[in-house]
Amino acid sequence: MYELIIVGAGPAGITAAVYAARKKIDFLLVTQDVGGQTLLSSDVENYTGYQFITGPELVAKFEEHLKQFNVGLKKDEPVERILQAKEGHFVVETKKAAYSAKTVIVASGRRPRWLDVKGEEPLRNKGVSYCATCDGPLFSKKNVVVIGGANSALDATLQLIHIASYVYLININPELGGDPIMRDKVQAAKNVKVFNSAVTKEIFGAQFVEGIKFEQNGVANELKVQGVFVEIGSIPNSNIVDFVAKNNNGEIIVDNLNRTNMPGIFAAGDVTDVPEKQIIVAAGEGAKSVLGVSRYLYQSGS
Repeated sequence: MYELIIVGAGPAGITAAVYAARKKIDFLLVTQDVGGQTLLSSDVENYTGYQFITGPELVAKFEEHLKQFNVGLKKDEPVERILQAKEGHFVVETKKAAYSAKTVIVASGRRPRWLDVKGEEPLRNKGVSYCATCDGPLFSKKNVVVIGGANSALDATLQLIHIASYVYLININPELGGDPIMRDKVQAAKNVKVFNSAVTKEIFGAQFVEGIKFEQNGVANELKVQGVFVEIGSIPNSNIVDFVAKNNNGEIIVDNLNRTNMPGIFAAGDVTDVPEKQIIVAAGEGAKSVLGVSRYLYQSGS
């Protein structure tokens, strides 16, 4: 039995692993991938110590730091559920195995939110994408649409203006949100057109995406595009644990020591109700969570 299992290896999970290694905690890091949503970020300009770095480059730095320690890593093992054991400890189950621990840090992050309109599901991976960083190069010199109006949509648009011929941005709100600097860059781009107060109704195409239908101020519109990038936010990967308190958005509720309402279960990063979903915030929360775990193990005499 481990003293700690960390679920997820995004900024929160990796930072937690580094802190746990330094504190000589006997732990295991279980994750589907390394990097989480940071891998989906193109330009990172607000992470301390780097004036500019891409998401994949920052993840490489995280991994480099992690490899300095002899970390037990179970990669390509997405966690299916976390259970309470009869003796008061916890079991983390994956498709491959089950692991026991005295404490758990849930740092499982988030996943993209689906649009849930006609045509989205059958055309998923056939022109419908949720990752401009991953799939953007496939749409070189083509017309694409980005759906959303906050930072993730702005980031996707800024990537695609250098790849696609033309980028349409469909925003359900009256004005674009997100960081002012990103917003200004999008609005200054010559190959971008923004549709505010616009609601997506349908994505259509025989075998691949051919276009999109939307309404703007009640008026029906149609665009001929070859790619649709859905960037309307994300959903916390909190369904793996059902015995901790969550808010109405499904985010795990934590206190300022990253404790949940269940003793021994901690949470960190974007899966929690901490309001700002930022890489640097997640990393800080990962550090805090291990400090909380260390205190818990010491005080409980485990």
